[in-house]
Amino acid sequence: MNYAERRAKLYHPLREAGVFTWDWMYGEEYALASLHTITDEFRREIAQATELLGPIFTKTVDVIQNGDEALFRELGIPPEAYQAVRLSVLQGMPTVVGRFDFAYTPQGLKMLEFNSDTPTSIVEAYYANGHAARFFGAGDPNEGMNRHLQEAFQGVVESYRQFGYPTERIFFSALDWHEEDAGTTRYLLKQSGLQGQFVPLANLRVDEDRMFALVGEEMQPVDLLYRLHALEKLAEDQDTDGYRTGAHILDLVAARKLAIINPPSAFLAQTKALQALIWNLQEEGSSFYTSEEREVIRTYMLPTYMENVFRGRSDFVSKPIFGREGGGVTLYGADGAVMERDREEFYWEQPMIYQELAPLQTLEVETLKGPYAGHLLWGSFLIGGKSSAVVARVGGKITGNLSYFLPVGMR
Repeated sequence: MNYAERRAKLYHPLREAGVFTWDWMYGEEYALASLHTITDEFRREIAQATELLGPIFTKTVDVIQNGDEALFRELGIPPEAYQAVRLSVLQGMPTVVGRFDFAYTPQGLKMLEFNSDTPTSIVEAYYANGHAARFFGAGDPNEGMNRHLQEAFQGVVESYRQFGYPTERIFFSALDWHEEDAGTTRYLLKQSGLQGQFVPLANLRVDEDRMFALVGEEMQPVDLLYRLHALEKLAEDQDTDGYRTGAHILDLVAARKLAIINPPSAFLAQTKALQALIWNLQEEGSSFYTSEEREVIRTYMLPTYMENVFRGRSDFVSKPIFGREGGGVTLYGADGAVMERDREEFYWEQPMIYQELAPLQTLEVETLKGPYAGHLLWGSFLIGGKSSAVVARVGGKITGNLSYFLPVGMR
C-alpha cells in the first residue's frame, strides 16, 4: 500500500477510539505513518540521562524555594507566584509530569530544556506510539509505562492529603476548544485513576477563599485541580472586567486552599534561567553539587548563560525563559549572524538565555507531501521522579508547534 493508504489504516482506528484525534492539525499532517527504530543501548542512555538530571533539578529547586525575591526576579518568576512557588509538597521531585528535550549529538545526548510545568506529547508517547510500533511489527520502547502516570498522580494526591489539603473534589482542566490540550487532559484524567471530571478552563471561577467549577448549571467546589495551563499565563489571567483572577488563584494555592498539579515547584524547574544557574554553579566548582553531579551536568547539559558569552567563540541560540514550542528562539553563528529565527509573534518580550548550539540529528522521513529532510528532537518524560516514556519529533532546525510526531520502535 502507498503512504496515504498506510497512514489512513494506522490512524483511523485511533481517531475512531476518540483518544488520539489530532494526527492532523491546523490543516496539516502532524503524525507520520513511519517508524524510526532505536537500539536498546540508546533507550538505556536516554533513560539514564533523564534519571540523573531529575535529582539535580530537584536539589536546585528545593534550595531556590527558600530564596529571596531578588532571586525569583532573576529567574523570571512573576510576583503573583512568589508565595505559591515556596510551597513544598513533593519529596524528591519538583514535578509530577515533566519532559526533558534532548538533541542527540556526536558528543552524546544534550538536554535542551525541561518542560516541567505543562508538557504535552503525552498521548503520542503513551498511547499512539505503542499502536504504531505494533502496526509496524516492532517493540514499543514505552511498553507498560502508563502505570507511571497512575502511580505519580496517586502519589501527589496522597502527599497533598498528608499536608492537610482537602482532595475529594478533583477536576482536570484545559481549553476545551483546543483539541490537543483537551484530549491530553482527558487522557491524563483516565490514566490517573482519580475520581475526577473534566471542566473547561472557561468554567472555572474564584470567589473569596474557594475555587469553583461550573458543571451544567451547578457551581461545585474544587479541592484539587490538574491544569494544562502554564503558570506564567495563569499569573496574568484577568476577567473581562479586569479582575486579576490568576493572582487570586495563586493566592489560594499559597494559602493551601487549593491543590494544583503540576505543583508550583514545577514552575521553578520550568524557567530556562534555572539552566543558567545550574551551569554557572557547576562551572564555578561550587560545593553545592557533588563531583558526580557536576560530571552529570557537564555530560548532559549545555553551557547556558543569562548574558551572551558566545559571540566570536561558537554558534549559539537565544531562547525566552518561558518560551514553548520553539517560540521566540533564534539560532546564531559564532559571528552573530542569524542562521534561523522563529516566526511566531509570542515570547519575544521575555528575558533571554544564551546557550551553546547543539545541532539536531538530521533524517529524511516520508510524508503526504513527499520526502522531508528534517531535524530530530527527543523528548524523555520524568514521571513521579522516574524516567519514563520517550517521544520523537521531526521539524526544522527550531522544533515548532507543527513539527511532525514520529513513532519510535525498538530495533
